[in-house]
Amino acid sequence: MSQRPEGIDLAARSRARRRALQAVYAWQLSGSRMDAVIEQFRHEQDMEVADLEYFEDLLRGVEHHVEAIDESLKPYVDREVGQIDPIERAALRLAAYELKYRPDVPYRVVINEAIEVTKRFGADHGHSYVNGVLDKLAGALRGAEKRGG
Repeated sequence: MSQRPEGIDLAARSRARRRALQAVYAWQLSGSRMDAVIEQFRHEQDMEVADLEYFEDLLRGVEHHVEAIDESLKPYVDREVGQIDPIERAALRLAAYELKYRPDVPYRVVINEAIEVTKRFGADHGHSYVNGVLDKLAGALRGAEKRGG
């Protein structure tokens, strides 16, 4: 099992991000309250092997900060955030939340995970778009970390 010294199960975190992408996607399309979406996903079998605490943090963070997240994405996207493909929008919102509000997660991990979930669930070249946007956003939000400082 891949764990960091702090005891974080990286595979469980990856599963949490995959499920979070699906949950944010459902939230965006349904307009339901995030609590209802979390409750719906919490009872699915594969959630037992995901980092449930991290999953909930991601979802509540995106819901709570969605305006600030979308505002931080605006300079780096080529259209209104609401016009972006729903899978790509969910991946961008989750990654932007992590870049902005979870400095404990290295920016490279955030970007790589966003690319992987977009490859898995998104359109053919969606991951390239997500990568380009997040690379610029990481430079703005995590410039010192990105420069190695």
